[in-house]
Amino acid sequence: MEAVLSAGAGEFARPTQSTPPLTDLVEASLREFFASRAELVRSVGGGYADAVAALESFVLRGGKRVRPVFAWTGWLGAGGDPAGDQASAVLRAASALELVQACALVHDDIIDASTTRRGFPTVHVEFADQHSAQQWSGGAAEFGRAAAILLGDLALAWADDMVRESGLDHAALTRISPVWSAMRTEVLGGQFLDISNEVRADESVESALRVDRFKTAAYTIERPLHLGAAMAGADDALVAAYRDFGHDIGIAFQLRDDLLGVFGDPEVTGKPSGDDLRDGKRTVLFAVALQQADRTDPTAAALLRESIGTELSEPEIERLRTVITDLGAVDDAEKRIADLTERALTTLDGSDATDESKRLLRDMAVAVTRRDA
Repeated sequence: MEAVLSAGAGEFARPTQSTPPLTDLVEASLREFFASRAELVRSVGGGYADAVAALESFVLRGGKRVRPVFAWTGWLGAGGDPAGDQASAVLRAASALELVQACALVHDDIIDASTTRRGFPTVHVEFADQHSAQQWSGGAAEFGRAAAILLGDLALAWADDMVRESGLDHAALTRISPVWSAMRTEVLGGQFLDISNEVRADESVESALRVDRFKTAAYTIERPLHLGAAMAGADDALVAAYRDFGHDIGIAFQLRDDLLGVFGDPEVTGKPSGDDLRDGKRTVLFAVALQQADRTDPTAAALLRESIGTELSEPEIERLRTVITDLGAVDDAEKRIADLTERALTTLDGSDATDESKRLLRDMAVAVTRRDA
């Protein structure tokens, strides 16, 4: 485990020839966990093993493993010893965050009626296609959604199991318990705020930022860092610094995601460009554009309101991209990202985290806020 300190995680750092990237170690932990459940799953029968295999493929298919990497680096920064007897347990507990992520993505794709994820059919579409291919009775779409809901639930349940069985000592498990519980509550609350804003047509920037805070920032960066600090027994000052840093970089991460949801290249993102507009997402990007349009361009404001959440053609999406850009919303998002990143890095520099972890976290902050996928 000592080599993990310098191991890379995608674009976060470069591994040496003899050192596997941290992402590979996370995926190995996830494979081991799925293997540990195989006999129990097979005993259920009735196609359950095949369904769980689909979940495993979804979890292992890709992704940057952002959450485990932040948790691990937070642990290192709080004095965690990569050569110590708890290192493997910390890695397993951090890896469990990918199962929380899987739950969130599977359910989010159902809510948004998304058809692709990372260049593959979403889980509910995969099972609907299976239903159609087998010519089973009932509705294919309904079966697909039901199967995906259950697999998302299983991922969340197994995340808890993976932490409990990680090998962390009793003291560490006790310290992380309230943090883990808060994270689960926040991400589900953020998801509720997201769908609530859509049906209420809440157009405020403040509401959009609240969704970003709880749906993404908290469980992507802030709480993983908090979990890492708690596993290491960090003091309150470092926890507070981590959480402030995580909040700001997490919001910046989501603001970048908002831009990619409208302007991203589908070949890179793995999702159709403009989906956020079709899905009626009340993002900060959209809220800022609408706010400016209400002040200066009633025609653009009317277009935005009548277009959001509808089946938009590619030319209509392109027109909305132009309107959003001309209203200054893209420049506003880029400025917010830059300001949040600068504030976060100032917080990090003033913290008691180790110098090496500060370097890693700085690199990671830049990577997640400047990404193109």
